[in-house]
Amino acid sequence: MSDQKAPDATKILVQDYDIGEPPDKVWRAISNPDLRERWLPANILADPHPASLTPGREIRYRLRDDDPPFLESLVTLRILPHADGGTVLRIIHELTDIRLSRPIPAANMNRPGRMLAA
Repeated sequence: MSDQKAPDATKILVQDYDIGEPPDKVWRAISNPDLRERWLPANILADPHPASLTPGREIRYRLRDDDPPFLESLVTLRILPHADGGTVLRIIHELTDIRLSRPIPAANMNRPGRMLAA
C-alpha cells in the first residue's frame, strides 16, 4: 500500500498529437527557444528556461496565467516515436499552483455582520 495520493484528474489535461515529422525535427521545435517562441511565447512562461529536460524525449516549462489570480501550471512536452516514422507529441498540462491546495481559513468565511461594498 502507498501513502501517495493519485493525481487530481481535474487538474491535468493530456493531449496526443500525431505529427508527420521525425522525432528529431519535433524535438527542435519544442526545445529551441527561437522556434518554440512561435507557438509557446516566452511572455506566458513563468521562466523562459525549461523546468526539466531529458534531451530528445521530454521538456517541461512552467507557465503563469496572464490574468488574476495568475495561477501557475506545468506543461510537459513528451516525444514518442510513431510506427510510421512520424512522432506522437504528448502534451501534459498540469495545474500546479500551491494556492489551490490550501484550505480557506475559517476566519475568512462569511462573517455575520460584515458586508463588502459593491
